[in-house]
Amino acid sequence: MQKKLHIKKGDTVVVITGESKGQRGRVLEIFRKKQRALVEGVNIISKHTKPDAQNPQGGIVKKEAPVHISNLMLIDPSSGEPTRIGRKYNDNNKLVRYSIKSGEEIK
Repeated sequence: MQKKLHIKKGDTVVVITGESKGQRGRVLEIFRKKQRALVEGVNIISKHTKPDAQNPQGGIVKKEAPVHISNLMLIDPSSGEPTRIGRKYNDNNKLVRYSIKSGEEIK
């Protein structure tokens, strides 16, 4: 069984360490096996491409590379500050994520 992650697709996160430290972005994709996430506008790399049908010119393409999830921290929707995540059961006996900082439930 794979470990549950503290971030999900669509969350707004901030990079807390590494080359892209301090950058914020929306999570586009999660790679659970590799424990990585693709974040919009973060960890941009230059990829050299050969000419093909979609790109007849070829050349250098800028794109995002995955970032390890341990280097990401969720942004609290109410305060806009980075926060840690906890899990608890709500009134309907459903496991939900909540912000450690504000105590609010994260949708």
